[in-house]
Amino acid sequence: MKIRIVNKSDFPTPNYETSGSAGIDLYANIEASITLKPFDRVLVPTGLYLSIPEGYEGQVRARSGLALKHGICLANGIGTIDSDYRGEIGVILVNLGKEDYVINRGDRIAQMVFLKYEKVELMEVDTLDDTKRGTGGFGHTGY
Repeated sequence: MKIRIVNKSDFPTPNYETSGSAGIDLYANIEASITLKPFDRVLVPTGLYLSIPEGYEGQVRARSGLALKHGICLANGIGTIDSDYRGEIGVILVNLGKEDYVINRGDRIAQMVFLKYEKVELMEVDTLDDTKRGTGGFGHTGY
């Protein structure tokens, strides 16, 4: 699949770093460093604009190294870039760590994975079919 991209950043167009990589790296396209204090959040621009084909989405995901080492995560868990969005890709970072974290120009701040999705038609009903699990919620299996 080919995706059209406009790269207004000062960095190379993202690519897959290894043959087994699922996502492409997103870079902080900022003029000056940003200090992210514990529990603060910030929208970091990337300078990238995409034209994703209908039936696909771009998922912005956290970088595991930033999460483990510094507590830097995505405030919205996973960000969805819809196929009809044409604005700049931004990454909402949150500092869940105990210390300030500095985001520098050109830092790899997140990754993006492209996925196919299906549209569904929701049908309102009065009851749902029974299953063995039923209404068992969080932790119902003892874990």
